[in-house]
Amino acid sequence: MPSTPATILYCRCAYAQVVPTGVKNDVLQQLCASEASFETVSDLCEMAAHRDPRLQAIASCGKLRIAACYPRAVKGLFQQAGSPLPADTEILNMRTQTAAEITESLLRTDS
Repeated sequence: MPSTPATILYCRCAYAQVVPTGVKNDVLQQLCASEASFETVSDLCEMAAHRDPRLQAIASCGKLRIAACYPRAVKGLFQQAGSPLPADTEILNMRTQTAAEITESLLRTDS
């Protein structure tokens, strides 16, 4: 029985601009070139500040992989918005990891 693919969330970090542009663009380009389905958001920080209801939908979608920034910050944003992430959420840090490391983790298939 095949496993359900993880939901992939990609954050553009549009406002703080703390993620290196090259990494952000490379990750997005590789996601677009893949066969994977993924969701892009402009800025998770802004969404949390406005308590965007989409965060609750994202947090409740099961297996989740997020490309954004520091895991503790991403977890805190969802918590602040009243939609804590499941413990098994995988958060990839575009501030410290390479685009290759991130996309490899985002696109891996778990058997």
